[in-house]
Amino acid sequence: MMLTIRQREREVFDGLRFSHWQASPGPDGVLVLTMDRAGSRVNALSRALLDELDAMLERIAIERPAAVVIRSGKPSGFAVGADLKEFEGYERAGTVREEIEHGQRVFERLAHLPMPTVAAIHGACMGGGTELALACRMRIAARAPETRIALPEVQLGIHPGWGGMARLPRLMGAPKALAMMLTGRAASAERALAEGVVDRLAEPGALLDEAKKLALHPVTRPFAQRAVAWWTNCWPARQILAPIVRKQAAAKASPQHYPAPFALIDVWRRGGGDIAQRLRLEARSVAKLAATPTAHNLIRIFFLRERMRGLAGDTPHDIRHVHVVGAGVMGGDIAAWSALRGFEVTLQDREMKFVEPALARARKLFEKNLKTRERIEPAEARLTPDVEGAGIATSQLAIEAIYENPEAKEAVYRAIEPKIARDALIATNTSSIPLDELRGAFAEPWRFLGLHFFNPVAQMPLVEVVCHDQLEEVIAKRALAWVKAIGKLPLPVKGTPGFLVNRILVPYLLEAVRCHTEGIPDPVIDRAGKRFGMPMGPIELIDTVGLDVALSVGKELGPFLNLELPAGIADKVEGGKRGKKDGHGFYVWKDGKPEKPKVDSGYRAPDDLEDRLILPMLNEAVACLHDGVVEDADLLDAGVIFGTGFAPFRGGPIQYIRATGAGVLRERLEALAKTHGPRFAPKQGWFNPALAAQA
Repeated sequence: MMLTIRQREREVFDGLRFSHWQASPGPDGVLVLTMDRAGSRVNALSRALLDELDAMLERIAIERPAAVVIRSGKPSGFAVGADLKEFEGYERAGTVREEIEHGQRVFERLAHLPMPTVAAIHGACMGGGTELALACRMRIAARAPETRIALPEVQLGIHPGWGGMARLPRLMGAPKALAMMLTGRAASAERALAEGVVDRLAEPGALLDEAKKLALHPVTRPFAQRAVAWWTNCWPARQILAPIVRKQAAAKASPQHYPAPFALIDVWRRGGGDIAQRLRLEARSVAKLAATPTAHNLIRIFFLRERMRGLAGDTPHDIRHVHVVGAGVMGGDIAAWSALRGFEVTLQDREMKFVEPALARARKLFEKNLKTRERIEPAEARLTPDVEGAGIATSQLAIEAIYENPEAKEAVYRAIEPKIARDALIATNTSSIPLDELRGAFAEPWRFLGLHFFNPVAQMPLVEVVCHDQLEEVIAKRALAWVKAIGKLPLPVKGTPGFLVNRILVPYLLEAVRCHTEGIPDPVIDRAGKRFGMPMGPIELIDTVGLDVALSVGKELGPFLNLELPAGIADKVEGGKRGKKDGHGFYVWKDGKPEKPKVDSGYRAPDDLEDRLILPMLNEAVACLHDGVVEDADLLDAGVIFGTGFAPFRGGPIQYIRATGAGVLRERLEALAKTHGPRFAPKQGWFNPALAAQA
């Protein structure tokens, strides 16, 4: 009889024909559902994919296999979340709530299946993919560095809506669940197990077999986990915890700028014991958030990030060994990051004493990111000190990262070029020197370009790939591919002074210093920048970057931008006050944090302070677009956001100009020019059609 039932199940599920799912009944009674979205490299949860799952679940409820395992057929991972292109269409059509509720119904059907269900997770499991896994009774994850589980919807200006908020707090306890959703940070497989997101770990090759075993022999979650989940979600706990969490969130982001975290907290606070009620609150809240400018801009930024990752096309980088000349903060950290990402690296400087601090920083980076000795030791072995520069001969990419002096850099190039393979790339990490000035040192300038990293290298996602008119296109494409391979976002820019990011940032920083010299308190200047939405005030930023670096870049770009270098930087640098790295700049720094003096409660900042800081950035962004420093307005916005942290909720400088009105901002620049001088005069490009508001 059992054989007959199993045979009938196989015949039933073999007869189902779907585009995005495959059903595989096993002799043990476990039905394996493989999610494999057709025509896509990843599993993005589209309406069609969910409809097929819904139809499968209806059949499963009738046929009743012994258990169900849901897995991914994509090597890249389980699922990356909802299909955001479809989501944008729903927002334009005003049907977000209906579509959210549809997804909720599908996942609720999965959650109410009468047999054990297991999600077998490998690779990326994000957003809607995590919510799909949460709708299963149990979860098992591959024990691998690539396994990452997250609910990152707040980074898109919304929050989980397919049951993530309804289920996760009651699975792992509210404090940890809220932290996971409010930050959007991904959990490793090990952390997910420790915190109760998954029930088991398995070696990647045994994931499916172990998932079947778990399905046939379900586990009960430990009593301590169940107890924490209950008491942290009861009504009194929600009313006590919600204001505390809200205050913590407000310390990091403004409700006006980023409403999603605060909506998330409110939905959780109001959600009771009935999951249907919690799901209704989720759907209403997500639909409301989806209509906000913040969500529109953050989703746009998501697509810009994907565009940047695809700029190299299918061009292989063919780089295995990277040689870095200069073991200072930038060179040493570029070398460490490259080794972390799997490349063989040799690091050269004049003496070993200059290399040793870079190796010490590299060890801290490896320990922070790799955790275990089994993973740290291979990374350390990939990074080799090389005072003699022997690694040049076997490298496919040499990066010069010495101090900003054209003559010194040219001497390095003349030493490198004869020793390196002819098909290898030679790059500079200069932050401001035009490549037209540097390429004259090369016999073969077609393979020379800029790879401009930002400080701190481990945290800043952008790398400007700086081009010039003698650079071969295939070399540029290889560089773009390599930047992607080390986990950074590549941005092709012209090799003009300051490239894109520094050209736009320098007017902002110099104006902040000018305000400082006028007697405006530094904390007031910083508050004005942060009030606009910058992640850090300009005075604190100068201290963080280094006053010596700001002085060098300011001297290089000042004449090009027709800006005088204000008093206040050079004297401090000459006095050894270079900012955070020396413990003293505009602020005194202790334990990595600035000590900001208190401002007299009666002090009132000038009414035009924010305009004085922000409008020079917008003015220079318009000029960069006019000069063709980047291909288009979208890439300009992406570069400034990922390179400076420019208020992401505003969508970038060009998007902000469109939203506010180019004419309005041009008039405000003209008013500033009358009051404060010609440095505020509108530059060429303000009548560019790309600045017009978009429908």
